[in-house]
Amino acid sequence: MKTVILCGGRGTRLGEHGASIPKALIEIGGRPVLWHLLKIYSHHGLKDFIFCLGYLGDAIKRYFLEHHWLYSDFTLEMGRTGEYRLDKHDVRGEEWSITFAETGLDTNTGGRVKRIEKYLGDDESFCVTYGDGLADVDLTALLEFHRRHGRLATLTAVHPRSNFGLLKMDADGAVTDFEEKPVMHELINGGFFVFNRRIFDYLDDSCVLEREPLQRLAAERQLIAYPHSGFWKCMDTYKDNMEFNQLWESGRADWMVWR
Repeated sequence: MKTVILCGGRGTRLGEHGASIPKALIEIGGRPVLWHLLKIYSHHGLKDFIFCLGYLGDAIKRYFLEHHWLYSDFTLEMGRTGEYRLDKHDVRGEEWSITFAETGLDTNTGGRVKRIEKYLGDDESFCVTYGDGLADVDLTALLEFHRRHGRLATLTAVHPRSNFGLLKMDADGAVTDFEEKPVMHELINGGFFVFNRRIFDYLDDSCVLEREPLQRLAAERQLIAYPHSGFWKCMDTYKDNMEFNQLWESGRADWMVWR
């Protein structure tokens, strides 16, 4: 089964850090967030990847080409349309196969997924995730959940942390306590999707995955949420990147399921 990673967007909220480096290459513990994603998926036996490239996509290609010294075997297969496939065998036993697909500079998320259909081969289902979010999702359980319910699409529902600390007050308005960025009760789309390939009937070259396609699937009761109560965090801002690195350095990198 293949895993599609959306890593072509502009990291506008990262300021200067997202202007010169694609968000997926911003480092956590000295390795790009994209590397961390590959480690999470390959831990569950999912080692065949398709990168949906766009903004600064050449930098992502260069990273993997220039770091081939990490691997014992390295092959490159060029395609007629400019995409290429990279097969790597890590010296530590890791095996990743990566297809780099140019999906357009400013293509929306649904359009990017639409454009990689030709790389899925005969696979009936495939995974999709964002190139800036890490979690300790049990992907094996997620795939089994998707298989059991038999609908077209599964997303992972997560509880985000508030961006702000909360005040607690008594009836007179006196502040009694502070709660620093609590986990919220509400659920959001945390990515880590599994799709049946019939999802392509819901996509076109310009659509936003999270709008019309998912809304239509929801209306048709073809979208099921897999609840995840463990670690989940998105690297949306430079502050998020700093927090990721603090977690790594303090030994609290809960997304490191491969340890």
